[in-house]
Amino acid sequence: MSYGNSSPRSVSKTRCDVQIRWMIRRDMSEVLDIERQCFEFAWSEEDFLCCLRQRNCIGMVAERQERIVGFMIYELLKSQLHVLNFAVAPWSRRQGVASQMVEKLVNKLSQQRRQEISLEVRETNLAAQLFFRSQGLHADGVLRGHYEDTEEDAYVMRYQLYPDDEQILPFVPRNRIARIGEDYDAEAA
Repeated sequence: MSYGNSSPRSVSKTRCDVQIRWMIRRDMSEVLDIERQCFEFAWSEEDFLCCLRQRNCIGMVAERQERIVGFMIYELLKSQLHVLNFAVAPWSRRQGVASQMVEKLVNKLSQQRRQEISLEVRETNLAAQLFFRSQGLHADGVLRGHYEDTEEDAYVMRYQLYPDDEQILPFVPRNRIARIGEDYDAEAA
């Protein structure tokens, strides 16, 4: 299992460089077009706008040659980034676009703040499950009947900056008075 200590790896052999930037209003028509091509039960424009109006939601697009080729919507939670929507245009798949998008998310994690990425993947979306697994995410649980449109289950997938057994402890300054106290405690025991 891969965690934050190793960088996400791309399963594709070809890699096109994309610019990943904040989503702006004029991107919406291309984003909606990709959404409709990628998902049977696509978000509407109102779904996107409602989500993006929340102050903790971020929309980003992957752009190549002035054309949107992918997007992601995620929310900033206290200790994690929760991906709400993630898609790459069918004509741009297997070119490293999604890997660069995941890499952008991983680079937003930090020891002091958010240390985890979480997302849900439909039980029937094997391609997404395998892709996210290749990027270092692991299945963490099942949400029964998660999707209202089909009552389909969802797998919860997570990426952790540090595995639970490798948590970096906060820095605690050591001074001579603290050492004297430790020596005294050791002698008393």
